Amino acid sequence: MPVPRHEFEMYDEERIGELLRVMPQAPEAWVLTAARLPATRRAIEQIAALAEADATFRSQTLEDLEGALARAGVEVSPALVEHLRDRL
Repeated sequence: MPVPRHEFEMYDEERIGELLRVMPQAPEAWVLTAARLPATRRAIEQIAALAEADATFRSQTLEDLEGALARAGVEVSPALVEHLRDRL
């Protein structure tokens, strides 16, 4: 028995533009968070790299994850603390 095939309607660029125009704007908090994301990722990677290179720094960071993020200029949230903990 053949598997049913789903067909999707294809839109050209003009139609996609029309559809995007009628969508509501993203909430400002989403926009701000998205704008901060690259810097936040870099900060976490920098902290992780330092922790890999320096056992003392790693130990201090694990004792105060919130402080490490704040010192790196990152707005601290429970999700970021957990991400950093997982990264280390």
